[in-house]
Amino acid sequence: MKTFCGRANPTTGAIEWEEEDEDYDYHQEIARSSYADMLHDKDRNEKYHRGIQAAVCRVKKRGQRAIVLDIGTGTGLLSMMAVRAGADYCYAIEVFKPMADVAQKIVNKNEFGNKIKIINKHSTEVTVGPDGDMSCQANILVTELFDTELIGEGALPSYEHAHKYLVQEECEAVPHRATVYAQLVESERMWAWNKVLPIPIRLEGGKGERVIVPPGDMQACAGTSCVYDIQLNQVNRNHFTTLTEVIEIFRVDFSKAVSSSPARHTVQTPATASGLAQVALSWWDIDMDPEGNIKCTMAPYWARPTPDNIQWRDHWMQCVYFLPKAIPILEGECLHVSAMHDNYSLWYKVELGSDTCDDDVLNERPLCSCQAHLMCNRQRFGELNDHRRNEAYIKALKTVVKPDSVCMTISDGSLLSLFAHLLGAAQVYNLEISAMSRRVMEKILEANKLAGKVIVFEKRPEQLTPVDLDNKQVSVLIGEPFFTTSLLPWHNLYFWYARTYLAKLLSSEFTVLPQSAKLLAMAVEFENLWRIRAPCGVCEGFNVSLMDDMIQNSLNFREYQEAEPHPLWEYPCRALSDPCQILSFDFRQEVPEQPVYCTGSMKLLRSGTCHGVVLWMDYCLTNDICISTGLTSPHSNTGDCDWNPHCKQGVYFFNSATYPKTLTDGLNSVAYSVTFHPETGKLGMDFKRAP
Repeated sequence: MKTFCGRANPTTGAIEWEEEDEDYDYHQEIARSSYADMLHDKDRNEKYHRGIQAAVCRVKKRGQRAIVLDIGTGTGLLSMMAVRAGADYCYAIEVFKPMADVAQKIVNKNEFGNKIKIINKHSTEVTVGPDGDMSCQANILVTELFDTELIGEGALPSYEHAHKYLVQEECEAVPHRATVYAQLVESERMWAWNKVLPIPIRLEGGKGERVIVPPGDMQACAGTSCVYDIQLNQVNRNHFTTLTEVIEIFRVDFSKAVSSSPARHTVQTPATASGLAQVALSWWDIDMDPEGNIKCTMAPYWARPTPDNIQWRDHWMQCVYFLPKAIPILEGECLHVSAMHDNYSLWYKVELGSDTCDDDVLNERPLCSCQAHLMCNRQRFGELNDHRRNEAYIKALKTVVKPDSVCMTISDGSLLSLFAHLLGAAQVYNLEISAMSRRVMEKILEANKLAGKVIVFEKRPEQLTPVDLDNKQVSVLIGEPFFTTSLLPWHNLYFWYARTYLAKLLSSEFTVLPQSAKLLAMAVEFENLWRIRAPCGVCEGFNVSLMDDMIQNSLNFREYQEAEPHPLWEYPCRALSDPCQILSFDFRQEVPEQPVYCTGSMKLLRSGTCHGVVLWMDYCLTNDICISTGLTSPHSNTGDCDWNPHCKQGVYFFNSATYPKTLTDGLNSVAYSVTFHPETGKLGMDFKRAP
């Protein structure tokens, strides 16, 4: 049996479905899972361990047998904790079969097989009774069903069902409760992740300034209810202003019946400062015991009494919720902050004291009406609103756009066509591949009174004919490049293929912007990101090495020699080498027919643990103007890095089993072999530690 998997194809700019072996899906899920990250989360594991010990003790003190239900057991870790704490029996539920299989092996390896039953079902399918999956209801409920948003993995319906059918009425629960917090802030940086903002352009010849304005429906659009989960601990405190204290929004008591019905939780709070309420920052904590003495918190650094030594974790982060509209508030003003949720998601709304609330919670869910939020992710909005980036493109365009220029732009939802027209091009064509990006661009053009002055095509480059262009030849071909299907930095090389498809429509002395691109790489030591790919071995005294083997096997299945995308501004690292140019791509020439191959090595300049290699693209707009999707400035003398916050970089992790403890300056290097395959647009890569 085969399975079909979607992948970005740089030769077509589309997501295409490829046939894979039937095992590919689950190998992908395991290889890209957070299991290793959770096992390395010492704070989480210790708190669960203590909470389970206390729950078993309370049941035993009542003279009862301790019967545990563990929903979403994963490796079986929490069930093994329960048995070690004195539980008489555990029912461990895991719906993902490969995970259930390895959990059984781990439980057996740790000699708990006689007291733990692994049930490979969804918890809502589990039966209780003499012939059921469970012989009786449990009196201790242990779960780890949470994501960054708390409820995004279906925790509420799972708890609701468990309390109805699988556990006793007065059961113990670990965790005992969860509390959700929020804080309103004003943040120009974060608000730029939410929608297109006005963009000023200084015109040539003393013509002053022109401002590109977003359409009215984009300005008024409430966006979407999708959370933006990020590492808030990496956001500089200067990038936002708090307008309220931290607010306790609502609690969920997991030891009692839980409802999954849509609900609203409203809290009245005074504004502590005047400003624009734009964003609700939100996080949660869980109490492992009824008294709240064993607490695991996701609070960011500024909301903690002692901000040092915060446990790093990637499986639980913090949430950025964009309010449906920015609300001006005054210090001391009474605010009603509402969090609403369905089974799987939360969204926030702020009203002044005199406003009234809609009784229907689901009616208030933010929905995109302008289509821009369906086309652009948060990084893309930030990119479009980046003043310095826009200035670089405008500066470069001024060197190539002439009064007689016939320009064509190729990038999804790009504003470069507007820039080119306002800088005086005779004719500008905008090539959009999707109907959605065409509609968005047409609305932006209309809002700026440029409809008909920039001609938008919804066609693939190979479909364009001279008739489409009124037999004009393109003299300036422009791209950012950016395409919504791109996952890794080099996927935007689709621009090169588009340029090749358009060769017959280009004038003999055409100019292309960017004129070339470079693939760069740098060896790094991660502060924490290495943990997501590192073996655990022993966790809280339990041997979980079989889980390590399972992850490594899935990595070896397909992904091990591929890079994976990560927004490295959220994940600090140190450069151990200088950036190294691996490959170059000349957009002035057509895509070559033969593979482009490069080998070499990067000298390691600093001591540290080399966890892997970061890869990114630099685009040379002109001979002296470049845009980077990686480093925004040279790394410091100590190797500290600043990364482009609007792009994900590619990360190639070394096999963590071979990490050396330390390196000695000048005695080590990283050897590389990278091949660009023009027929597929793929990069084959291999990096190895070398003497």
